[in-house]
Amino acid sequence: MSVGRTIRHTTQAFTGRITERFARTTGKRRLRRQGRTDRVSGNLKQSGDEAKGAFRR
Repeated sequence: MSVGRTIRHTTQAFTGRITERFARTTGKRRLRRQGRTDRVSGNLKQSGDEAKGAFRR
């Protein structure tokens, strides 16, 4: 698992978390849904890379 890919996925999850919180305070459903999608997508990509790395060892 490369460091750049790990940083990219962590950043995506973090950005999604921030977007989701911002949308919660402003009451925007579409933005909240987009933030949740980014957060979950980033976390899934991280998990997939970790699983891929475990099988390579």
